[in-house]
Amino acid sequence: MVILTALVALGAVVLLLIVPGVPPAPHAAEAGVRDLAAIEPIATAAPSTPAAEPRTEPASEPASEPASEVVPTPPRLMVVSRSTLTERTRTGISRLRHVRKIDVFDGGVVKVAGVGLNLIAVDPARFRAWTPDGVAAQPALWSALTAGDLVADSSAVRRLGLVLGSHYQVDGGPRLRAAAAASFGLPGVDGIVAEETGRRLGLLPGVAMLVHGPQKATALLRKRVGRLLGPGSQVVAVGRATGAATTRRTGGEKAASSDGGTGPTRGDTGTGPAATGEKARRVAVGRPASYLELYRKSAGVCPGLSWTVLAAIGQVESSHGRNNGPSSAGAQGPMQFMPATWKAYGVDGDGDGVADIWSPYDAVPSAANYLCANGAGQGGRKLEKAIWFYNHSWSYVAKVMAVSRGYAAAYP
Repeated sequence: MVILTALVALGAVVLLLIVPGVPPAPHAAEAGVRDLAAIEPIATAAPSTPAAEPRTEPASEPASEPASEVVPTPPRLMVVSRSTLTERTRTGISRLRHVRKIDVFDGGVVKVAGVGLNLIAVDPARFRAWTPDGVAAQPALWSALTAGDLVADSSAVRRLGLVLGSHYQVDGGPRLRAAAAASFGLPGVDGIVAEETGRRLGLLPGVAMLVHGPQKATALLRKRVGRLLGPGSQVVAVGRATGAATTRRTGGEKAASSDGGTGPTRGDTGTGPAATGEKARRVAVGRPASYLELYRKSAGVCPGLSWTVLAAIGQVESSHGRNNGPSSAGAQGPMQFMPATWKAYGVDGDGDGVADIWSPYDAVPSAANYLCANGAGQGGRKLEKAIWFYNHSWSYVAKVMAVSRGYAAAYP
């Protein structure tokens, strides 16, 4: 599953509808190791809530169609451009055979305490038709958007530890209330705001598009839409047409480098499911409250493996779950596994019966399992070779080992 990364700088705001799988890896001196103990895989404590800013609550339901009157148009494609989609491009896409409807939205990333939230800004009345039936039928969501609040995607609430009802101070911007959550089914989109809120946040105008057409024509539409987009723009197939999000790059992008940290066995092109279901091998890790403890417990999956190696890989791959991808190579989750590799080595670490590639409680012990299968527990050159199998690059190995030494010094 290869997904998009489209970037357009506008002041301090950048469009990043799907966070790249790997940030630039730090040198040992820049590893930021002292924040490790404070990073929670899934936040359990409510953040401090500042006093609410005065705002007027809507007197009634937002001016949009009742859910019963909304004609559903499930998105088949999500398009992301490096700049505002031109009228010519919009018209060209709308005239393609099988395209029945398009809509364009603002988008970008805002940061809260340095953590990015990938948002799109919508007209609630128009966007409602693009959402699943169960979402369209929840009046509270649309009231929250009209009131200027954030409606977060359910996956982002779990991943980022958002507390519904709390206000979050946007770095260099206004406070934003996380009022509700829903599953929108748009890969990498952490939340939805109304257009006016998007303007206050500085989101980029007209850089995201949804396309509706027959489900059976999704692959053909993806190919044809891709031809009309400019360099660097991307198109993602969403929904049941693919069973998972996939992407078509349209040029202007670099493929993942050999030492870019894009997950184990980068040459693996499998597209298997991201969870192995009830048959997943279980290991006793549980749900530790911090990444530090999660790495320490997960190292026990591979006797002889230091937790600092797992922590170093977690830092290089996703900055401890901050940037979970998918990467341009298709790697997914906090430890950046390729799906087919996950099918072979993914484990259920928290005992919920599922090995979930996106869950840190499963992904970190799975990384230990994968490293152990390649001899990491034996240390020395065997350890280095196991890390090399994780990403076929000796510069990657050197980077991981350097960060590992930094963690060992900071957390003896």
